Formats: sequence, C-alpha cells, structure tokens
Amino acid sequence: MKTLKEIKCGETARVVKLEGTGAVKRRIMDMGITRGTDIFVRKVAPLGDPIEITVRGYELSLRKGDAESILVN
Repeated sequence: MKTLKEIKCGETARVVKLEGTGAVKRRIMDMGITRGTDIFVRKVAPLGDPIEITVRGYELSLRKGDAESILVN
C-alpha cells in the first residue's frame, strides 16, 4: 500500500486508512480527508514540501510528514 507522499503530480488516489494518533489524525480528518475520499495531487513544491491536493472540491496544502500518515491505493 502506498502513502499520499508517494503519489505523483497529476494522479488521483483514494484514501484507504489514516495512520497516526490524537491531534494529528483529528486535524487531517477535519480537513475532509477521510476513508474513501478521492484525492487529486495538483502540485508539489520545488523542494518537495508541501504538496497541493484537491479534496472534496477545494485545494489544500499538506506537509510531507502529514502525507505519510495517509494510506492510499
């Protein structure tokens, strides 16, 4: 299984599971990233951090560290 960090620019992936605990996991869920949600990777910053995604119709920037805790297929 891949993490969101491994998805290339221009690809779409579906969230399978959120790893992590406590406040970090809750913050990711509050942003609309939940199991079964489709995520489109729009851009990746020149140095690779952060990545810009489209989720539920809006754009969102995520740190690589947060993207590693999102398992996708």
